[in-house]
Amino acid sequence: MNIRKGHGHVLQGLPVSALLACTALTLSLTAAPASAHERGRDLGRQVLPEGDGWAAAGPGTTGGSAAGAARVHTVTTWRELRSALAQDGNEPRIIRVKGMIDAVSRGCDAFAAEGYDFQRYLADYDPEVWGHDTPVSGEQEDLRAASAQRQAEAVTARVPANTTIVGVGPRSGILGGSLQIRGVENVIVRNLTVEASLDCFPQWDPTDDEGTGAWNSEYDGVVVYGSRQVWLDHNTLTDGRHPDSSLPRYFGKRYQQHDGLVDIVRGADRVTLSWNSFEDHDKTMLIGNSDSAGDTDAGKLRVTLHHNRFEGIVERAPRVRFGQVDAYNNHFVVNQDEPYGYTFGVGKDCRLYATDNAFSLPPGVGAARTLKKWSEAPLTAENNYVNGRRTDLIAAHNAANPDDALQRGVGWTPTLRARVHHPRAVPALVDRRAGAGRVG
Repeated sequence: MNIRKGHGHVLQGLPVSALLACTALTLSLTAAPASAHERGRDLGRQVLPEGDGWAAAGPGTTGGSAAGAARVHTVTTWRELRSALAQDGNEPRIIRVKGMIDAVSRGCDAFAAEGYDFQRYLADYDPEVWGHDTPVSGEQEDLRAASAQRQAEAVTARVPANTTIVGVGPRSGILGGSLQIRGVENVIVRNLTVEASLDCFPQWDPTDDEGTGAWNSEYDGVVVYGSRQVWLDHNTLTDGRHPDSSLPRYFGKRYQQHDGLVDIVRGADRVTLSWNSFEDHDKTMLIGNSDSAGDTDAGKLRVTLHHNRFEGIVERAPRVRFGQVDAYNNHFVVNQDEPYGYTFGVGKDCRLYATDNAFSLPPGVGAARTLKKWSEAPLTAENNYVNGRRTDLIAAHNAANPDDALQRGVGWTPTLRARVHHPRAVPALVDRRAGAGRVG
C-alpha cells in the first residue's frame, strides 16, 4: 500500500503573507470538531447528513441504521460476510467487518477449470500465430472463460437494500472481493480498506487498442449498478499488494489484472462519495460505462464527490458520461515518475461541475493534463488550485488543445453541498482525514 508522501511543492511560489494566511486557515479548519455525523462510537447507526451531496436528495440515505439486534452481524471471514449479506428480507441490517478478510485466500489455482493451461493459452493466441484480426476462440479460451466464471461466483458479493457495511477500527476491510450494489436502494459503506480484486484469468483481445491487442480484466472494488441512495465514506481503495508495476507483460502488453476501484453505472442515481482515499490504480472510476447507455443513464448518474484524495491514479478520477456530477474539495496528487493520464474525463452528454479542488502536480505535468475531452459536452471548472495557485483548467486545456477545445458553462449549479473549504486548505485537510480509520 502506498505510503503518503510530503508535497512541499504545493505552495511554492506564493508570497510569505499568502503562506501564513493559508497556514492559519488550514489550522483553523483541521482543528475544528468533528461534524455531527462523525461523532459517536457506532458508525453503523450513523446516517448521511441532510444536504450532503446527491445521496441526500429525495428520501436521503440511512442504510441499515435502524437494524434490530438480530440483523446486526460482526464478520471476520469472506464466507461470513456473504452469509450476512444473504440473510432474507430487506429489513435494515448492519454488517461490521472486523480485520482484513480475504476473498481469494485459496489463490487463483482454486478457480481454474480442469484442463486450463495458461502457457497453452499464450501459445495458442500468440499474435504471431493468431494475428490481430479475430477475437480469440477455441478450447483454451472456453476454459479461461469457465475459470473466470468460477472466480466471479466466489469473489463477488451482492449488497441488499437498507444495508450498512462498516469497518471495525482503523484496519478492517476486504482483500480481492467485489461489493456489488445492484438494483437496490439505501446502502452505506464506510471505514473499509478495499484492495482491488485481482482477475486471475484476464482475456486477451487481439483486436483491442487499435489492433495492437490488450489484456482485459473484470471485477471492480465497488460497483453501483442501477441503484440509488448510496453513500461511500471514509474508505481506502487501492491496488495494495498488487500494483500494476508488479504485473508481467505478455505479447508486449501489460497483463492487466485490475479493472476499476468504483464504477457507478446503468441508471445508478443519487450517490455521494466523501472522504475516501483512492490510491495506486489505473482506471479508477467510471460514472457511466457506455456511450450507448443513454436509455438507462440520461437524467440519472447524479453523483457528488467531495473531500476525496486521489494519489497514484493514472486516469478516470472520474470519467463521466451522462451524469450530473458535482466534484469539489477533492485533492488530486500526481507524484514524480508515476504514470499519469488525466483526472476528469469529459464524456458523452455529461454535466460535470468541478470547482474548489486542489491539484498537486510535479514539474513537467501541467494543468492542461487534468482534463481530457472524449465527447462534446460543456463543463464548469472554476476556483480550482494547482500547486497553491488559482488556475483556469479549461483555459489551460484549450491552450494545449486548440483543435479540441472544451466548452464552458454546464448549465446547473449544485445545491446539495456540505461545507466548502478554500482550495488552499484542501491538501492538508483532506490528507489528514480522508480514508479508512480516519472517521471522527
